[in-house]
Amino acid sequence: MSSAARDERSPAEVAREQALGEISDVLLNLEHTLARAKKALQRVRKSGGDHNVELALTELIADLERNHKRFMHDTYYAGDTLRLI
Repeated sequence: MSSAARDERSPAEVAREQALGEISDVLLNLEHTLARAKKALQRVRKSGGDHNVELALTELIADLERNHKRFMHDTYYAGDTLRLI
């Protein structure tokens, strides 16, 4: 019996699983970027770094956290609702 014959998932289910895999990859990258930005901010502050760099990193961290939350909400927790904008 071929794997296709044993796979009882519909094409829509397969496509959704593939999409969720893509979402997972993006989230992993976002989380890595967020962690790296936080580490950079700590290092810059510890070294008595540049005020503009601190401000930029602080703003970036807030943006990444906001985007991470929004992306999770719009994908994993959206259910069957359709996002218009």
